[in-house]
Amino acid sequence: MLSQLYIRNIAVIQEATIELAQGLNVFTGETGAGKTILINAINAVLGERTSRELIRTGEEKAEVSALFTAIGPVEQEIFAQAGYACDDGCALVSREITADGRSTCRINGRPATASILKLLTSGLINIHGQHDNQQLLSPQRHLSFIDGYGELEELRRQYASAYHTWQAVKRELEALSTDEAEKARRMDLLTYQINEIDGAQLTPGEEEELKAQRRLVKNALNVTQALGGSLELLNGDGESEGLSSLMSMLVDNLQEAAKYLEGAQPVCDRLTELTYELEGAGEDIRELLENLDCDPSQLGYLEDRLALIHSLERKYGPDIPAVLAFREKAAQELSQIETSDERAQQLAQQQAQLLENARTLAQELSRRRLAAANAFIQAVQEELAFLDMPAVRLSVRREEKPLAPDGADSLELFLAANPGEEPRSLSKVASGGELARLMLSIKNVLADRDNIGTLIFDEVDTGVSGRAAQKIGKKLRQVAQNRQVIVVTHLAQVACYGQHHLLILKEAREGRTYTAIRPLAGEERVQELARIIGGETVSPLALEHAREMLAQAAQ
Repeated sequence: MLSQLYIRNIAVIQEATIELAQGLNVFTGETGAGKTILINAINAVLGERTSRELIRTGEEKAEVSALFTAIGPVEQEIFAQAGYACDDGCALVSREITADGRSTCRINGRPATASILKLLTSGLINIHGQHDNQQLLSPQRHLSFIDGYGELEELRRQYASAYHTWQAVKRELEALSTDEAEKARRMDLLTYQINEIDGAQLTPGEEEELKAQRRLVKNALNVTQALGGSLELLNGDGESEGLSSLMSMLVDNLQEAAKYLEGAQPVCDRLTELTYELEGAGEDIRELLENLDCDPSQLGYLEDRLALIHSLERKYGPDIPAVLAFREKAAQELSQIETSDERAQQLAQQQAQLLENARTLAQELSRRRLAAANAFIQAVQEELAFLDMPAVRLSVRREEKPLAPDGADSLELFLAANPGEEPRSLSKVASGGELARLMLSIKNVLADRDNIGTLIFDEVDTGVSGRAAQKIGKKLRQVAQNRQVIVVTHLAQVACYGQHHLLILKEAREGRTYTAIRPLAGEERVQELARIIGGETVSPLALEHAREMLAQAAQ
């Protein structure tokens, strides 16, 4: 359950710490005091979409944190699998919103994303707002109500998997079922492309080698002159000594000096090594010059070969590996087309089997939905009878539809508000008060099918008054016997059934609006109920009425 809620700088709430308990918690307050803001803050900490507009004017950031306790083992396992273990069944969830629109989420002090926040807290809290009543006007939501009541999620997943597998095979078969003329055109194109690439006999790395050869041929004269000049510098040109001869003379001189000067020998040895190196370098240069293959006639061949490669690259890829990869892909497609008839026969058989499997699961899903729908209608009507709507008759109208991701059923709830009337679509006959009570009834019926520990109702009594409102209060108190229920209400008939009453106060100080939240008990609670009953003027009669309502609710 939600044990504590901390809010800072959210709209008119500067800072508030709200302690919540098991059972029915009711929030009341004057219009504009901040009841809606409270729900917005809870939605923010549950990972719902939020906005910087929530931040209190003049502040740089806002913060909301929620402490959950007594988390069930199933939910604890979900937290643990996501990497956020719950110590002693507790989890602290927080969210910070900054003025630049960014938000930071944390679970037990560790960073998280808003989507993870939403996923993990979805099993802890269920919020019902005023706009949720409008879901009843959408037939698409009726199907999910019945599936939830019938606990058909696993069967629905099995069917959805079978349906999507069938659709994938169907799409592949349709892709193969092109007309023969198109097949022939495609095969001719692929054959031409493959033969063009094969005829070029490309090899990886060839383009780089050809470019290097072309550079060498174009600069053959410069290379020959440079190599020949290097040999002349080493060996001499007949008129002057080369570097090798000079080095030999230098070594001879040092060897003569070394006979008499011991320190000259190391220098002599080093120069001797250099002499050997120069002789080896000269041999290498001579070999390069002898093996130099720079036939200018090769330039035409090199240019033509590179032009062919560039032409293929313009058509099939940026380089030779990409061109060869294109060729392999084209060969695979050609093979698939050539064997498409055989593949089509295989897919047709597979599609028929998958379609039959999907239909079987859809039929089973329909059968169980109808059974669940009947039980669902009966359970909801019992709730409606308790909420002063005993004459209402609810029914489910089913129409078969082609297989779809959610099955072969189109289900819609129909309502007859009075005896003798024909059932009609909810959008045509249900008033706001009827929708509110119907949604509450559905929520109560579905609540028995899940393990969510906290239910939040935001002004579930909209459009309701008098005896019907009192019945809603009783029903909420009944639902809160086994879980935590939080209700934002504007009716005393509902608020009097709360086991924990919290007042949302708004006041202006120094030109700013501030909201505070504090628990009520005893005479303070009587005063608040009397205010709701009588408005700004709290009369003795209103006080007496409030005490009477609390006494009746306590029975």
